[in-house]
Amino acid sequence: MVRLWGKGALRKLERKFKAGVVQFDVKNGQNEANLDTALGYITQLALQNVSLAVLPEMFTCSFDNENLKEHSKGSEKIIERLSFFAKDKQIAIVGTLPEIEKDRIYNTMVFIDVDGKIKGKYKKLHLFRLTGEHLYYFAGNKIVTVDSNFGRIGLMICYDLRFPELARVLALKGVQMIVVSAQWPESRKEHWKTLIKARAIENQLFMVCSDRTGIDDGLQFPGTSMIVDPMGNTLVESGSEDTCAFSDIDLALVENARTLIPCGTDRRDDVYG
Repeated sequence: MVRLWGKGALRKLERKFKAGVVQFDVKNGQNEANLDTALGYITQLALQNVSLAVLPEMFTCSFDNENLKEHSKGSEKIIERLSFFAKDKQIAIVGTLPEIEKDRIYNTMVFIDVDGKIKGKYKKLHLFRLTGEHLYYFAGNKIVTVDSNFGRIGLMICYDLRFPELARVLALKGVQMIVVSAQWPESRKEHWKTLIKARAIENQLFMVCSDRTGIDDGLQFPGTSMIVDPMGNTLVESGSEDTCAFSDIDLALVENARTLIPCGTDRRDDVYG
């Protein structure tokens, strides 16, 4: 019998559904405009019977770091609005925004399920020092999985993609899909594409990843949001324009991949843990 990556790897829930990615030019500090844009694309996806929508990193205000405290105070109301919208449209919504907790500001991913309930929050573990994130945000210290309407899902944010240990632990915790929100620059677009495929192949799961478009503080962003299956096949790769895209997801492909190439069984955890 093939050993799966972790307990609860395949739950008898919604095994076939549509997942979508949203990408747009996130305007620095413009919460209302960005939220309206995001909701517009989510509406388009809902009209196509998409059940899960992933938004870019910091989709509400981008990295308007000098005004983070003010933005974070408004995040609770934005989450409430998203929860109502998710329930009304019967679509799960994932994205990150600034959140304040005990005077500390985090880049927090929120997972809202189709019933409008918050099923999980994940504080970004790896802060990107090249753009000074560590000067404005505190790093989280917990790995987060979500038991959603679609089974167990792992949460990651942008720079996290460069740390295979995180994706592996999520796989060992039984996730069938990892969702990623990002602001990944054009200059390292090939890294983005390669790392997404690598995380999918080595952990034999789906990757649903949203990146932004546009220019912010001199950085060009490529879009190129992607959905990749457990064998590394690209199901969706968006261009550089503001758009939304989606793909059919069949969670049986996770079990198929893990049966065909039984990495979970052949792991030498007696040697390397």
